[in-house]
Amino acid sequence: MFTALLSSAWAYPALEVVHLSGIALLVGNLVLLELRVFGLGAALPVRELARLSLSLALAGFSLAAASGLLMFASQPVELLANRAFTLKMLLLLAAACNAGWFHGRGSLHKLDTLARVQMLLSTLIWLAVLVCGRWIAYL
Repeated sequence: MFTALLSSAWAYPALEVVHLSGIALLVGNLVLLELRVFGLGAALPVRELARLSLSLALAGFSLAAASGLLMFASQPVELLANRAFTLKMLLLLAAACNAGWFHGRGSLHKLDTLARVQMLLSTLIWLAVLVCGRWIAYL
């Protein structure tokens, strides 16, 4: 199955499109929520926006994770030897820890300075994940 994925002229690129679409859903919705928490769009209720944007972000993460696992399965040896891939995986772990910390402490209800720092940190981590994802092809 995975050799067919690599030998097809369109399968792997299509999988990359799915992966990028998932990342766009994820990061776009996290940034949208962050902008609201930092004061833009003050007419939008935070909790309702969070319910929508976090649901869409989770759907995006699911798409990105599923497609990423398929891409990984098609060339695991090469990816495990790639420093950008390793850093990307560490950053994904950092993003998960930050999200767990954010939701575990109820930051969305507090919306205090620490919550804003956590949201900014989340965005920076996800942007670094994007950079590492692009570097995979070049290292």
